[in-house]
Amino acid sequence: MTLQAWCQTDVGLRRENNQDSFLIDESLGLYLVADGMGGHRGGEVASKLAVETFREVVQQSLRESGARKPNPRALMAKAYEAACARIYDKSQEPGSDLHGMGTTLVAAFMLGETLYIGNVGDSRAYLFTQDALWQITEDHSLVNEQLRAGLLKESDVDKFAAKNVITRSVGFEREVQVDIIERTIQPGDMILICSDGLSGMVKDSRIADILRATPPKDIVSKCITEAKANGGDDNVTTLIIYAKPQ
Repeated sequence: MTLQAWCQTDVGLRRENNQDSFLIDESLGLYLVADGMGGHRGGEVASKLAVETFREVVQQSLRESGARKPNPRALMAKAYEAACARIYDKSQEPGSDLHGMGTTLVAAFMLGETLYIGNVGDSRAYLFTQDALWQITEDHSLVNEQLRAGLLKESDVDKFAAKNVITRSVGFEREVQVDIIERTIQPGDMILICSDGLSGMVKDSRIADILRATPPKDIVSKCITEAKANGGDDNVTTLIIYAKPQ
């Protein structure tokens, strides 16, 4: 089984700058999407620092482990911890205009036949398998907390005033709790990782339709086109990992 990956990011139709960042590093088996927040510059700085720091930690840990396989959960937790501390410390520098910045971060790390997925915030990872789409990650957002508590109905989500408020981010505080999920990947499976510029503008059922009807290499551009056709209210980043059958 061989993994192939594609990613594309777009500023959208209503934002002046793009605060999303992403990484595809096939040599490390590492795939990242981050959606920054915090003023004109803060979000862009936070998402970039998150991606850079995460990659550095994984690369160094794999180099140090040599032939021994690292503990993937511990490695991912360590990378999130380092990224969070680095962003927070940067925001606290004297005279900084970056106070309060942070970022979502979805990280996918492939080790053997298992994909480890970390999540903080409301960017998402989906699994497309056997012609069905499943959201793997859970949104750390106020709207999701209201839904889980039964205080908000699905039909009222679009009218919820605070639907863009996230309850966890990397770097807003010096430490953050990260969700880590593991999945065994089968040939033909696809993992879609995206910022909420896609998931907030295109319904899951429509994303599933795109995955069914589109060659893997064309999915990212098709998703971004769809998000912009629906208003393009936010930066949109879409990353596809395809487990190509031998």
